[in-house]
Parts: sequence; C-alpha cells; structure tokens
Amino acid sequence: GLADLLVRAPGIAMTRNGGPGSNTSLYVRGAETRFTAVFVDGVRVDSQSTGGASWNALPLSQIDRIEILRGPAAAIYGSDAIGGVIQIFTRQGEAGFSPFVEVGAGNHGTYKLALGLSGGTDTVDYSLGLSREISTGYNAQPTVNPDLDGYQNNSVSGRIGFKVNAAHRLEATFLRSEVDAGYDTSPAGIDDHSLARLQTVGLNWTARWSDAYSSRVSIGQSGDRYETRPSVYLTDTNVTSYLFHNEYRMGAHTLTADLERREDKLSNASTTPSVTNRSQDALAVGYGLRQGAHTLQLNARHDQDSEFGSKLTGSAAYAYAVTPAWRVTASLGNAFRAPTLYQRFSQYGLATLTPETAKNREIGVKYDAAGSSFSAVVYRNTVSDLINYVAGPGACANGAGKFPGCYGNTALAQYEGITLAASKRVGDVNFSGSVDLQNPRDLTKNKQLARRAKQQATLAADTQMSGWNLGAELQLTGERFNDAGNT
Repeated sequence: GLADLLVRAPGIAMTRNGGPGSNTSLYVRGAETRFTAVFVDGVRVDSQSTGGASWNALPLSQIDRIEILRGPAAAIYGSDAIGGVIQIFTRQGEAGFSPFVEVGAGNHGTYKLALGLSGGTDTVDYSLGLSREISTGYNAQPTVNPDLDGYQNNSVSGRIGFKVNAAHRLEATFLRSEVDAGYDTSPAGIDDHSLARLQTVGLNWTARWSDAYSSRVSIGQSGDRYETRPSVYLTDTNVTSYLFHNEYRMGAHTLTADLERREDKLSNASTTPSVTNRSQDALAVGYGLRQGAHTLQLNARHDQDSEFGSKLTGSAAYAYAVTPAWRVTASLGNAFRAPTLYQRFSQYGLATLTPETAKNREIGVKYDAAGSSFSAVVYRNTVSDLINYVAGPGACANGAGKFPGCYGNTALAQYEGITLAASKRVGDVNFSGSVDLQNPRDLTKNKQLARRAKQQATLAADTQMSGWNLGAELQLTGERFNDAGNT
C-alpha cells in the first residue's frame, strides 16, 4: 500500500489494524494523522469524520511521484499542516504513445493487475490508468473472530491537458478508488466489512503573462466516503477548494500571493444536525531569495474561519551553503488545525472545541556531493489544545453522562527528535538508510503518545543489472504502546 512506501522515508511511521486495505494511520515526525495536509494533483484530501486522509484508499498503482514536506506549513497550506504536507501526483502524458501493464502476486492470495496508457502531441497530452488488487487476507484478530480479513481495491485515474499557446495551459485530473476490506469487531460467524471510496476532481489554468509574472487558477473537489457492514455506519466528507496563485520573479527574488477558499461538508447520522459544514477564506503571501550562498523563505497567511474567526500563521526558513557540498538550515513556524465537524457535532462531540495550535523549531545540516549524501535535522514541535477523547461518564457537557466520554482540548503534546539520513553509491550499488530518534509525548500526563515508537530505522540497497532493478530493504521499529496510559 501507499503507507508502506511512505514509511521508507525518514521521519514517517504508520499503524493499521490489518492488511493494506484496512484503516491506516500515518505519523510524520510523530504527529497525528490529521496533522498532515494531503493533496492529490493539487486537490486537498481530508475526512471531517476521522481527520486526515484515508491512506488505505489511496491507490499506489495510480501514483507517479510523491513530494514530502516535514514540519508545519500552515503559512502556505492553511489548516491541517502541523506535522507536514504530502503531495501526491498521478501520471502525466508526454509526447508519443506509451501503454503499460503491471502484474503482481503475493502470499495470502494477493493479486494485482494494472493497465494504462499515456501520450500526447504539442497541444494535447493525456493519461488513463485502471487497477484491481485482491487478497484473501489473514486473520487480523483471532481472539475476536477467527476468519480471514481480505480486501479488494479498484481504482481509476486520468489526466488531460490542453496547451492553448506557449503561455497558457488548461488541465483536468480525476481519481476514484474503492476499497472493500474485512475486519474484526463482531463475534464469530459475522463477516465485518469496511467500504471506503475516495475521489478527486481538479481543474487548473496556468498562465505566464510575462517573463516575470505567472498565475494559476485551480478548482478542486474531493470526496471521502466510509461505510461499515453489517453494522450500520456511514460518513461522507466533501472538500471543495478554490485557489488563485500569483508569482512574480525579479532576479534572485520571488514574491507570491494566494487567495484561497475551502469548504468542508460532512454527512453523518451521528452528528446533530446530520449535515454540517464550514468554510475558510485565506490570503497568503510569500517571499523567496536565492543569492550566492544564501537561501531565504518567508511566508505569512491569514485564515478567516466561518466558526473560529481569524487565524494568523507565519514561517521563516534560512539556509547557508558553507561549501558547494555542505549546507546548514534553520526554520521556525506556527500552524493550526480546526476541529473536525465530527469532533464538534457528533454524539461524542463538544461544540466549544477550539483549534489545535503548534509551534515548530528546527535546525539541520546537509551534505550532497559525488554520489554521497548525509543530513541531520533536530526538531521540536509543540502542540497546544490537543484534542483527545476523554473517557468517563459526565466528561461530555452535551452528554451529561449519557455517553462514555467525548472529545476535549485536554492535552499539550510535544514532538521532538533527531533524524539522520545518508546515502552512498559503491560501484553499481546504491546504499541508503535513516535513523529516527524521537520522543512524542503527552506533556499533560507525561506519557508516550499511543502507537508511536521512540526509535525507527531503515536500511536499503539497490542496483541495476541487465535492465532489471534489484533491491532489498530492512525496517526496524521500537516498541510502541497501544493506549494513552502506556499500559
């Protein structure tokens, strides 16, 4: 699955309650899943029920490349970008005609087939991909229900671009993925299934008005639908976003200005009312400098939330090239995440919840020359008003003991650590590895945050032989507690 690929990168870990089709959580530098802003071809993906992207529903076979940004980036991307940002891009057509086929087989009755084509001319380019993956799975929880918990995933993606002239380009993208995965929650004899559907649609117009000034207008909509059977539960999130991006370059200087609107809508029978929505309007400005050994980036953003009012975020990053190979970096910034609509209006919700806020500082050193690289980054990210589920009768003001608990701004969390990464080419073999030493903690209770390890590492080697790519990888993860009480 996609999460299996991402955890190969430094600073990223995951948990999931079964095979690749089951519910998956992704932690960037130890931060909660909802603290990573996720975009597919520029379209924001989010769930206003669970918070964050549905990683199990994002099909790996449709993806061309992934870009990872670690650390708060709310001054650029707005709400959610507390731990980082992950940009996912599907295939794009190029000149000519290029069909492809991918087949795969694995244990637990796992099979995969993907087909696609891409191509283009000087004016039009296109791509289309289809994939299906099935697995009989394994018994995820033998003590609950002794049955096989398999899954199937069907997905389709497409992109078409039209070059109006040398300065203007129109583009449309779409992605749809459906997952049917087995899981265990009922007694023996009942086959529990979760049904997930993720879809994105995007329209873009990019224009270069002069050698200095360019702009982009984007409209995107994503849908995240989750259902369980035979137990009855259904939740459906729609996120619609509008972006007007402007960029002006003057030699070593770059100025940017964005106008953005985001609209969230949640349909869930457990919320009151059953359909809830909100919006955010934002103005973001940025300044970049690349001159000699110096690189500087400054960003500021003002978000006006329909429920929480004004939120100001900013960030500053600086890099200095000591030599052509060695570079030192430093950055600081703040970020926020508005509570999900489910956290506020469900039967376990609290309407008076406030946004979670973060402050991040980090310093690093990087080396890159002659086929070798090394980096070390030390960071500390402190999140205030962290939203947790508070158990116990009477914990929820709107429940008055009716429910076993509710959500509340009850915690202060700190994600700090050091990430080391290196790569080296020896002959025809590329070696790479990373080590994360981190301390994700709930400072209120002085406990290690649930399902996050203090140590993790990867080691990989790959080479090419007669047109074949051969590789192997080892992943190591330290012990993790399954509960907030560390028991």
